[in-house]
Amino acid sequence: MKTLFFISTFLISFTCASQDLANVSGKIIDGNSLAPVPFATVLVKTLPDSTYFSGTLSSENGRFEITGLTKGKYNLSFSFLGYETKQVDLIVGGKNDIYDLGKIELSVSSQQLDEVTVEGKKEIIAAGLDKKSFSLDDNFAQTGGSVLDALRALPGITVDQEGKVMLRGSDRVAVFIDGKQSSLTGFGNQKGLDNIPTANIEKIEIINNPSAKYDAAGMAGVINIVYKKDLEKGFNGEVGLALGVGQLGKRKEDLPTELGSYSFNPKVIPSLSANYNSSKINFFLQSEVLIQEKLPNNEFTTRFYDDGNTVFSQVPENRKQTQYIVKTGLDWNIDDQNSLTFSTVFDYEQHTDTSQVPFIRNDAERYRYWHWREAEVTGYLNFQLDYKHEFEQPGHKLNLSLQYTRGWEDESYFLNDSSIIRKSQDTTHLVATEHTIPFLIDYVKPLANGRIEAGTKLQIRRLPLTYDIGQGENSVIYPGLGDWSEWGENIYAAYFNYVLEKEKYDVEAGLRAEQTDVFYNLPEENIYYDQNDSYDYFKLYPNVRFTLKIDENNNLSAFYNNRVDRPGEPELRIFPKYDDPELMKVGNPYLRPQFTQTFELAYKHFWETGSVYFSGYHRMIDSHFLRIFSIDSSNADYNIINKVYQNVGDASNSGVEVLLSQEIGENWKMTGSFNWYINTIEAYEGEVLFPYKRPFQIQKTEDNTWDAKLNNQIKLRDNLEAQVTIIYYAAKNIPQGKQFARSSVDIGLKKTIWDKKGEIIFSASDIFNKFGIKQELTGDGFRAIYENFYETQVLRLGLKYKW
Repeated sequence: MKTLFFISTFLISFTCASQDLANVSGKIIDGNSLAPVPFATVLVKTLPDSTYFSGTLSSENGRFEITGLTKGKYNLSFSFLGYETKQVDLIVGGKNDIYDLGKIELSVSSQQLDEVTVEGKKEIIAAGLDKKSFSLDDNFAQTGGSVLDALRALPGITVDQEGKVMLRGSDRVAVFIDGKQSSLTGFGNQKGLDNIPTANIEKIEIINNPSAKYDAAGMAGVINIVYKKDLEKGFNGEVGLALGVGQLGKRKEDLPTELGSYSFNPKVIPSLSANYNSSKINFFLQSEVLIQEKLPNNEFTTRFYDDGNTVFSQVPENRKQTQYIVKTGLDWNIDDQNSLTFSTVFDYEQHTDTSQVPFIRNDAERYRYWHWREAEVTGYLNFQLDYKHEFEQPGHKLNLSLQYTRGWEDESYFLNDSSIIRKSQDTTHLVATEHTIPFLIDYVKPLANGRIEAGTKLQIRRLPLTYDIGQGENSVIYPGLGDWSEWGENIYAAYFNYVLEKEKYDVEAGLRAEQTDVFYNLPEENIYYDQNDSYDYFKLYPNVRFTLKIDENNNLSAFYNNRVDRPGEPELRIFPKYDDPELMKVGNPYLRPQFTQTFELAYKHFWETGSVYFSGYHRMIDSHFLRIFSIDSSNADYNIINKVYQNVGDASNSGVEVLLSQEIGENWKMTGSFNWYINTIEAYEGEVLFPYKRPFQIQKTEDNTWDAKLNNQIKLRDNLEAQVTIIYYAAKNIPQGKQFARSSVDIGLKKTIWDKKGEIIFSASDIFNKFGIKQELTGDGFRAIYENFYETQVLRLGLKYKW
């Protein structure tokens, strides 16, 4: 059975969007006088069959533009009465969407032009190897959830219970919004994706080997989230309503408490988008409200200590949540060459988490009862102003972008500890406000066989934090932390990128230079860290891609790039979380960046009804950082384990990825992926500083694992479509232990109604409730079994109407 499942999931969920169309432009001039030749004829033929594709006349100033070219080889002929006809061959390779032929000089002739009669034929070939694009309209089995829900169905991506997105086995992923790193994902970076609804998202792009024009952050690659933007003239929009219920069953019975864990969690999700488009302005509005109960975490931990004690505990995070998200803006076409866009995003989310945590020793009665309630308000407000100047040459443009993002987190914990040893009531109140100001300049100039890209960026980030404690008698709060911290980062960057396209090969090479200045100020009363931290570094990040076009159906590419992953404030935060007082998470203010070199060789083969993609990659990580587990013996009454971020030396990640897309008949499309990789974590010895200095060590681990996904899309009768997605993550090694296998089956149904203006969508994620996480961990003096049966099983029914 396992073998059968392995073979079937080898084919996994890959829904690649079609290639963007390309434009070609230039200026026709007299070869002697260099004056423009107006109303000259431009004909475009496909090669090698020389059939007609398109044509146009040059303007009064001699300029011309042909749009809608797909990947392939073309012949362009330029003619005018009294001149010799000139012909130019053009290769459209799929990596460039603007081609500038420059000045086309026509020589004077006394001959007349012959009439040309041709027939049209259009060739369509799928996109290249450097980027994968996924339309969310094609992945309706995850409709109604968040971007985080949609990501877990995409090839090469896994998602854990903390909201971390892992791409090819690494969780260090840069998340962009509409092509820019804009901080819109909020605190904790990737976890903010759970607050972005899919209703107004057009597509998600995965870029494993980003070029120099992208920020160097995110060593595993870039995930770009593209919002919908309706360019239809006039006033139009879409209204929707989705209802859902989650956590239909429990995989494990709750430990004895009065509250337990939430189940049958209701969800209500109304949405509205509107758009008005004219020749001068385009106004857009996208909004959604989420009202729900949810179980973001449901953690069972069994700890086996070397002294013979065994401790059982459960932390259910029972959440009641309301969230509002609005994205709006205005595009203003000042004239034919200049445009201005102003946009803003407002995300406001408030939730209350309640948990009663029992601690049971050696299967006996409960020895400790930990009751907490968290009231939290988070969100962000983003303003973005973009100016675009288009030069006379099509595709030759200059973009300026200025953003300001204010993110906030207002978190209050109410803690109640009850045991034979101690009774205590404490409160903590944390307020963090993130200010981010990026300013970007991007320049693009098309060439006859490629393009050049250049730009610069300045980004300033500040994150001040206050931390107030209300300590009761016999408090569980660590003393001497202080009541504030401040983190800041300045990045100064510049890049140059060059793309060359020839008939038989493509080359892309770029270099990004970044100077990074970081500081982290701590209060003087903090007794755990004896000094503030600040450092700066300058680094070059090169990228190279070479693609060999074996023929029109076979491409081979080689990649190399350097990237960095900088710890953010959540990884540095000095204040512990008290969800579980005996398994406590805390940051490390002295954490340093990790750097990566990646090598990849990829091959793609096309045929009439599908394609297959093979990739082999190797990633080397320097100064790798992750959470390590270490016993805290400072409290004689309780066995406490800290989960602390630490740099742990070198690591590597090597693997093979296979993506397959195949049409089976007219109504059935099967797409899939398989990713096999080896994670190697080298042995390391270091020192934990919190809450006291003590050594830690991790043993070298090397293990191979794989994940696979299979997606079937079937068109049924009467405008009805069905989708079935199977996800399987095999067991794998993790720091200080291993993670067990898990799987999910998602299904979806979509029916078009009301003359294709309406849609009814039903989706069911993890219908067998098997996607929870189980880990086995070993540390100095203990062994632990960790299980998190968080909410993955959700049913949703939605209705959309477009006018």
